[in-house]
Amino acid sequence: MKAVFSIENLASSFVVSLWTPLFVGIFMAIVVYALWPGNKRRFDSAARLPLCRD
Repeated sequence: MKAVFSIENLASSFVVSLWTPLFVGIFMAIVVYALWPGNKRRFDSAARLPLCRD
């Protein structure tokens, strides 16, 4: 008979219930920041940096 309560089950449910939604929220915040219209000029100038010669 298998144990219903084990460290693996506890760790797995902890990761799924806490860390997954946290990282999804962080990812969504990064995507919103990157696509925010006010940041377009900053990202465009950063994209041209490797092509600039001083």
